[in-house]
Amino acid sequence: MKRPRSVFFPPVVLDPQAQTPLYRQLYIWFRRAIVDGGLRPGQRLPSTRALAAELSLSRITVLNAFEQLHAEGYLEGRVGAGTFVTRSIPDEMHRPAANPLAARLLRATGSAAGATAASRRISSYGAVLARQPPEPWLNKPVAFRVSLPALDHFPFETWSRLTARHSRRPAARDLGYGDPMGRAGLRQAIAEYLRTVRAARCEAENIMVVTGSQQGLQIAARVLLDPGSRVWMEDPGYPGARQALRVAGAELVPVPVDDEGLDVAAGIARCPDARAVYATPSHQYPLGMTMSATRRMQLLNWAARAGAWIIEDDYDSEHRFASRPVASLQGLDADARVIYIGTFSKVLYPALRLGYVVVPTDLIRVFAAAREESDIFSATLHQAVLTDFINEGHFARHIRRMRMLYMERCEALVTAARAHLGDGLEITHAEAGMHLVGLMPPGIDDAAVSRAAAANGVSAMPLSACYLTQAPRGGLILGYGGVSAVEIRAGVRKLAATLARA
Repeated sequence: MKRPRSVFFPPVVLDPQAQTPLYRQLYIWFRRAIVDGGLRPGQRLPSTRALAAELSLSRITVLNAFEQLHAEGYLEGRVGAGTFVTRSIPDEMHRPAANPLAARLLRATGSAAGATAASRRISSYGAVLARQPPEPWLNKPVAFRVSLPALDHFPFETWSRLTARHSRRPAARDLGYGDPMGRAGLRQAIAEYLRTVRAARCEAENIMVVTGSQQGLQIAARVLLDPGSRVWMEDPGYPGARQALRVAGAELVPVPVDDEGLDVAAGIARCPDARAVYATPSHQYPLGMTMSATRRMQLLNWAARAGAWIIEDDYDSEHRFASRPVASLQGLDADARVIYIGTFSKVLYPALRLGYVVVPTDLIRVFAAAREESDIFSATLHQAVLTDFINEGHFARHIRRMRMLYMERCEALVTAARAHLGDGLEITHAEAGMHLVGLMPPGIDDAAVSRAAAANGVSAMPLSACYLTQAPRGGLILGYGGVSAVEIRAGVRKLAATLARA
């Protein structure tokens, strides 16, 4: 027989000093909780014996209250199952209780608007978040959701085996509070990987494990910037970085990008004394170019002269089709000016919530303190599993497989777009990553097209969402990493219908 579902029960508040009898108080409390919606129709109640013991009451007191509630139709009993809130209470009886404080404010000001102005103030941080426009293109994991890896090709059997290994008999040290910088074994594995593949200058002590690259950006912004600090921002650039910097109070200075990446000369002309710069040199987000060697040296030289910080976001350089991953900017930095940020969300899966920051040696203590102030440390179980995943070679094999898969899916998207979209979308062919950009004819509102596409079951991020300035031309950012070739072709046909209407 199916057992009734257990539920959480709100605390019962009674006043033993009141003149109203306790059974009457209990009856009133239950009736009010049912009418106000605190107890829902069909919800199971504790037994009278259990409730009497919990409230330190006589069971007779509880029985008297329940009998009255039964008589008035608020409760019903089921043989062998217990006592439940009746399902037959009219819907109009379920209204939230009036808020006495809100009512007094309304009477004092004479209007709801006045009450809102008087009592609904939020911080400047909250105001920044409130200005963030809706993003319907991120709502569903459909074609062409950006930043979504090939979850259907993740080695779940291997990952599950490693998880079981660490879950079966966890070490005591993994069940307590962890190091804000991360598990030592994982930091060592990441450092070795970055030195080998990304030519980074780091040791395990420089690695801070974070809950995804977004947290790395937030911590770096809090540590390096003051309210009003001016920061160069690639234009177009990653909206998540823009949000993290704005929340930290930074004044963003848009710097254009071209075929060589960030235009350093333009940045110097616009703001020579900026405190920091945010850049994606290995694979510019969202346009996809790689910063040239000349621009890299220009940027490093300027940062050294200006005493500025470089926040290097290396979000998906592992997925490079034409060649090996490009060496990091951090590896060229002789002045320890680069804060290097990476993530496992694009390489493995987003729900893992693990990333890393390569911290200059003299900043390790303050970065660790900032991490401890935010959420202390990342979950140790997944850190332990990821450590074995890297050390046993599964990580490298997975990257190689995904690189080939993403190249195939990129080609499938380019082919389908050329066949079905024609002149409606000029596809820029990508050589790395999990997305590409399609440029639309002048005069078309890409945000409106994105909203229409979302309504048609297609996720297509507007290029204009990445600009601080007016986008010179509308476009769509199309992710192909998380969708099969069949889904890509179906998504392109839906997108073609949307563009035709636009």
